[in-house]
Amino acid sequence: MSTEPATSGEATTRIEVTEEAASQALALLEDEGLDTDIAGLRLFVQQGGCAGLSYGMRFDDEPDEDDTVYEHHALRVFVDPASMKYIEGSVLDYEDGLQAEGFHVDNPNVVSECGCGESFRT
Repeated sequence: MSTEPATSGEATTRIEVTEEAASQALALLEDEGLDTDIAGLRLFVQQGGCAGLSYGMRFDDEPDEDDTVYEHHALRVFVDPASMKYIEGSVLDYEDGLQAEGFHVDNPNVVSECGCGESFRT
C-alpha cells in the first residue's frame, strides 16, 4: 500500500506507521467488526496531561471531510488539520516489551515530555 496521503488535504510531511502497529490496529478494527477498507485509526492531539498535550487514538467508521488520510500496510490513518500541526512527521509504532505494551508515537516535534511519557509539549 502507498505511504502517500490517500485522500483530502495536501500533506507536506507524512505520518508513518510501522508494520507491527498496522497489524495490531487492523486486528483490533476487525475485532470491532469495522470494514478496514473504509474505517480507520484516528490519531489526534488533545489538551491534557502534565506537559500540556496528549495523544489520542480511536477507531472511526470513515474519515471526516477535512481529514488527511494515510494508508500504511492496509491500515487507514485519519488526522484532522488541528492535530496535524503537532504530529506531522511522526511515526506510529507498537511496542511489546517487559515494561509496556501498546501504541507509541515517535514525534520529532516534541521538545519535552512528562515523566510518564503520556503527554508532551512542542
